[in-house]
Amino acid sequence: MKLTIVEYPDKRLKEKSKTIERFDKELHQLLDDMYETMISSNGIGLAAIQVGHAKRVLLLNIPDENDEQSIESLIEMINPVITQKSGVTTYQEGCLSVPSFYEDVDRHESITVNYQDRDGNTKSIEADGLLSIAIQHEMDHLEGILFIDKLSYSRRKKFEKEYKRMQKEKKLSKS
Repeated sequence: MKLTIVEYPDKRLKEKSKTIERFDKELHQLLDDMYETMISSNGIGLAAIQVGHAKRVLLLNIPDENDEQSIESLIEMINPVITQKSGVTTYQEGCLSVPSFYEDVDRHESITVNYQDRDGNTKSIEADGLLSIAIQHEMDHLEGILFIDKLSYSRRKKFEKEYKRMQKEKKLSKS
């Protein structure tokens, strides 16, 4: 079932997500629904808080070299923790919860993450490139942090101004 994506400035996006302790049918259904929502929204990552569930759950599905996503490349992370990080890279990020806005954000170039899968099994992954960036972006959501929160004061002010203008235009086009 496709879920509704919570959009900025909704206060729920600032909420800290809670640790998952039960790996049950309810969790599996949430993961399945999140996958359907992410794919139908053309996203490459989605945190549970973005669909209104303050749970330490996120999905990633990085497109292959043909720019296609498949269920085989889906990564489901529950209770993720970054155990190692190195380097710095800048990447232009966007977010399903902040539609139509993209901005350069600094992230660690490579990371190692420990997490649990949908059945509670402990896993570890080393990531660099887009996967590393996407994991860090989604993990920020679990802490109530949006990529726009990482912008400099002047970039943030510019964003606020542009966002208000876009909201106004959206309202006018509906009337």
